[in-house]
Amino acid sequence: MSELRLGGLTLYPIKSAAGIPLSTWDVDAFGLHHDRRWMVVDASGTFLTQRTHPRLALIRPSITQGVLRVVAEASPALELPLVPTSPVRTSVRVWRDRCEALWLGTGPAEWFSRVLGCDCSLVYMPEDSVRPTDPLYTPPTSHGSRVSFADGFPFLLLSEGSLADLNGRLGVPLPMNRFRPNLVVAGGLPYVEDELTSFRIGEIAFDVVKPCDRCVITTTDQATAERGKEPLRTLATYRKQGSKILFGQNVVHRGTGTLEVGQPLRV
Repeated sequence: MSELRLGGLTLYPIKSAAGIPLSTWDVDAFGLHHDRRWMVVDASGTFLTQRTHPRLALIRPSITQGVLRVVAEASPALELPLVPTSPVRTSVRVWRDRCEALWLGTGPAEWFSRVLGCDCSLVYMPEDSVRPTDPLYTPPTSHGSRVSFADGFPFLLLSEGSLADLNGRLGVPLPMNRFRPNLVVAGGLPYVEDELTSFRIGEIAFDVVKPCDRCVITTTDQATAERGKEPLRTLATYRKQGSKILFGQNVVHRGTGTLEVGQPLRV
């Protein structure tokens, strides 16, 4: 296996909203620091994503000086503290999981409702809210692993080679942001991520636990929120297993530290 390195790093503070490309960032018990600690929910506390609300792609967060700043076209910027202290706790749902969250009030609720065109609120996962990763896939070495509001695991891993191979099959190439990985591998053959079982970046150990089953979000243009048929139509011709289209790998981690683009992956 040729030398692998960390080729890209992306943070997604708000579940299903736009990501923030990074050159270096800290890793905490949840994954990338601040990754998917915020989430938009409906009136019942159920999560909203681009699957049903593609306009989430147009919501663009940034982090500066202890503030999460959120912008969307034709709306004033919304600024939120990075460590909310709301006294209002609520139960929210992510897939089959229920966990506690902080309700962030009427201001954010009105902002997101206006942008998305539906009745919704913004919630935050505090440090004492524990949502375990799926024990069916979490290895014993990562017992006690937790996850924020991500679909199921702290990290999504994809390689530059896999995207290049896919783009070679498409009429119009797609950018990496269609697939929303946290970690991008540079070097190696296409689908090298499928061959990995564990690796280290710096002092942090990672376990590859489950292929990622891709959904309609990959067909959503992250700049316009418009939908098409690709890449799922093409991926289905060579990456389908049963009823699932697999592209990328879910990953859990052991330990904390700092990641930096360019660091080697030690297998």
